[in-house]
Amino acid sequence: MTRAPRLLGLMNGTSVDGIDAVLLELPGWPAVGEAGSPAELHGPAPRARILAHRYTPFRDDLRDALLRASRNNANTSEITQLHFWLGETLADAAAELSPDADLIASHGQTIHHIPHLDEQHGWHTRSTLQIGEASLIAERTGKPVLSDFRPPDLAAGGQAAPLVPFADRILYAEHGVRRAIHNLGGISNLTYLPGLDAHGVLAFDTGPANALIDEAAELFERRYDDSGKMAASGRVADTLVQTWLREPYLQLAPPKSTGRERWNLQRLPGVFELDARDIAATVTAFSAASIADAYHHFVLPRGLDEIIVAGGGAYNPTLMGQLRDALAPIPVLTFEERGWNSSAREAAAFGILGYYAYQGWPNTLPHTTGARHAVIAGKLSRPPREHS
Repeated sequence: MTRAPRLLGLMNGTSVDGIDAVLLELPGWPAVGEAGSPAELHGPAPRARILAHRYTPFRDDLRDALLRASRNNANTSEITQLHFWLGETLADAAAELSPDADLIASHGQTIHHIPHLDEQHGWHTRSTLQIGEASLIAERTGKPVLSDFRPPDLAAGGQAAPLVPFADRILYAEHGVRRAIHNLGGISNLTYLPGLDAHGVLAFDTGPANALIDEAAELFERRYDDSGKMAASGRVADTLVQTWLREPYLQLAPPKSTGRERWNLQRLPGVFELDARDIAATVTAFSAASIADAYHHFVLPRGLDEIIVAGGGAYNPTLMGQLRDALAPIPVLTFEERGWNSSAREAAAFGILGYYAYQGWPNTLPHTTGARHAVIAGKLSRPPREHS
């Protein structure tokens, strides 16, 4: 009997904290490279079996370099070297689990994402850039590697994001359940799943989640606000929150996507008039308010039974408490409260996207990205010989 496909997904997101490596299995699906078609969705969620999960934190110097690049503070030489430095780090993160994988999918690090033209900022061409050279992963592991998933959708007129909703539907959609899968990474994004109907899926970036909060934590020489304690100790400047909520991006209807190039402290008027703890409190309140507004404007009118939250922000009780208050009576649960693995969610999703790409199957939902049609997202790097 043919073994079920085993996929290794590598994900390092907008929080720029490290790499999640997830080995997952898709029971009942065609083997990697075998002719066939996607399996029908049935049974309870999730529909993949996670065999192993490893987390590799970034070294401080690598994280600092990635943040400099994402904030427009790196030159061409630095970005070129960073592309290969991160590729080596991804190869290291994949090494332990790769022998059991049929293929590897690596998202890479987004250092700039420009889905809209903006003459004011000098954005004359729609573009996106994810770094982390996949050839190094293929060379080290001896496995085929899918990477660079976003450009094909951009070429088809889409915003190249969000891509994870394609996999969210496969993993988490259930008949008769109107569910939102929400990620609180550096950027906040959601996938609305109205049962099993692919055409009814809604997905978009709501705005900031941890990006601003992490910058506030840097004022205390910390990577992040551990358990939301800094925000809880400060006072919220409500006037600033209301001012920031008028940012034009937040008013745009989906499809839409965004990144750190838009959401950073330097772009928030009045933020540095506050002391550090009040900055943490205020940007946390702003992130929660912008997320809640997105639900009220774009999701709740469609009907919603529950919100399931993944990402680092799910471990921030201050942020989660504010979201629950703002979205009541809709239940806001974490993946762990449902018995799922929140840290594995995005890496597993890109594993599925890589599997579809390798099989030659379209792996995007064009109505969620604004593309003219679905595409096969992901570029293949083959090793000299594939290890079995």
